[in-house]
Amino acid sequence: MTIGTIRSLLLPLLLCAGTHSSSAADDISVDCSAEITANIGSGNFAPYYMMSNRHGVLTQPKGAMLRLVAVKPLDANSRFSWSAGVDFITGVAGSTDYWRYDAADRKWFKHAEGVAPVFIQQLYGEMKWRSLFLTFGMKQHESAILNFSLSSGDLTESGNARPIPEARIGFIDFKDIPLTGGWIQIQGEIGYGKMTDNRWLRDHYNYYNYHITQGTWYNYKRLYLRTKPTERFSVTLGMQAAGQYGGDVRWYNEGNVYRFMKQPVGLKSFWKMLIPQSDGVYYDGNHLGSWDFLGRYALDNGDQLRAYFQWPWEDGSGIGKLNGFDGLWGLEWRRQDRWWITAVVVEYLDFMNQSGPIHWAPDDSPGTTLRDHATGGDQYYNNQHYNGYCNYGMSIGSPFLPGPVYNLDGYMAYVDNRVRGFHIGVSGAAGPVVDWRVLASYRKGYGDSRMPRLYPVHDTSFMVEGRWRMPKVNGLSLGVQVAMDRGDMLGDNFGASLCLKYDCNVVPFKSARKP
Repeated sequence: MTIGTIRSLLLPLLLCAGTHSSSAADDISVDCSAEITANIGSGNFAPYYMMSNRHGVLTQPKGAMLRLVAVKPLDANSRFSWSAGVDFITGVAGSTDYWRYDAADRKWFKHAEGVAPVFIQQLYGEMKWRSLFLTFGMKQHESAILNFSLSSGDLTESGNARPIPEARIGFIDFKDIPLTGGWIQIQGEIGYGKMTDNRWLRDHYNYYNYHITQGTWYNYKRLYLRTKPTERFSVTLGMQAAGQYGGDVRWYNEGNVYRFMKQPVGLKSFWKMLIPQSDGVYYDGNHLGSWDFLGRYALDNGDQLRAYFQWPWEDGSGIGKLNGFDGLWGLEWRRQDRWWITAVVVEYLDFMNQSGPIHWAPDDSPGTTLRDHATGGDQYYNNQHYNGYCNYGMSIGSPFLPGPVYNLDGYMAYVDNRVRGFHIGVSGAAGPVVDWRVLASYRKGYGDSRMPRLYPVHDTSFMVEGRWRMPKVNGLSLGVQVAMDRGDMLGDNFGASLCLKYDCNVVPFKSARKP
């Protein structure tokens, strides 16, 4: 593909993204890119590190896609600014066989499911006024504190799944809290969205057991506090909270619907997700999140050492940290020098201390003087009313717990959420125009708290990546990935991919402001 061809493919996007404006700037610039990616491999899925933490755009072991992106960015120096973006993907990919149950014939059969040949990955508009932003549409989000390129992934909102159409408002960045002299800063945001994966769920569900929920809504919120970042030592801490609510639920038993529940959504539902409220038995919706901490220390040579943890919670016991050592624990070294090794991340992950099905009924023990009841059944990312915490089968939280997309039996929940393992990520530069990255992990899965595995499953994953920025053509780069999985958790997968990408900045529209 020639540079002229790439530019001609971008032209329709530039026409859609641009508009006349009365902004202070004379020109409206647009950042745009075009990329062609081809991957080939063995197994049912692309290898874990080719598939995870890339917003759900690649799952199949073989395929080719064309991606066109155009973004008018926010102007951070203006009091008021606006942004818009469109991200279009088309291509071909292989399919994977899933099992489904036919209740009429009482038989199981396989059916092939793949990826849509055309879809919109991002489409959004955004406004900024002073320190606040407001976003409408589908926009990709990443962790606010973790290294997106090297980490295993944020426990609450990782950037592993496709974006959800939503409205989100919050602070653009950390802002000084008045009367603290800049020593304490705050950042937070709130979002409400509507899931669009109904068809994916219907196509992949087995219609035999568990349940399927359609028409689910999504809520996300976080609040972080940070000490003065210009100091040598700085701390960030806070909480993330997310939830699924609304929708229609159908429970199946051996192919027959035995229960149906309609969960309507109104203004009261939005309020109950913002400030969870209980009816005396349950809280409306599926609530989950994490306590987050990051400590950063700057060395004399400009390098940074970062230590962090995320503690997951599903209810009050997790919020009170009664789930033991569960969480993500990480160390990161960021180098000022861009030669050779530029950053190293080492993480340990543990999800083994969920409460499980705990029940105490006084009537079951005649003569007892204890009259209180106790019930529980925590499962990370699972809920009795909702599909697993995922979008299009990919985990919205950490991909370290394999999402339902991996369940070839059509079970719409996390099979292994009692998992323990470690992850390593290293990035570097082999010269001024060559960057590289290596990711590796090992983990064991023990099933879930209700259905523990008799024998644990395991997975070893590895990926090496290189990108060459062609010096003779500004903006043009060539990327190569080789990855593999070994074990009985994700299967034995091997794959390689090639990506040709062109980045450019254009100024296609003049401001309508009069001089």
